Amino acid sequence: MRYLLEVTEKYRIDTENEAKAFIEEQKKDNKYSLKKYASEQKERKVKGEVVDTWMQVTLVKVFNDAKEPVEEFEVKYE
Repeated sequence: MRYLLEVTEKYRIDTENEAKAFIEEQKKDNKYSLKKYASEQKERKVKGEVVDTWMQVTLVKVFNDAKEPVEEFEVKYE
């Protein structure tokens, strides 16, 4: 059997408020526990001038304990 232990996901989100709301949504999901989460503001510069800003949210989701896995999960990316 194969058990998914944990995954790290990174998201680009437009605003800080949307990033905070997104993290709160993820905390409520019972399919996994959040081991770690972070958000940081990112910028894209052209010739020293900021032309784009966004928030990058990083989530580490734990699905099973390595010593005592319980469920099989399959991640599907569409």
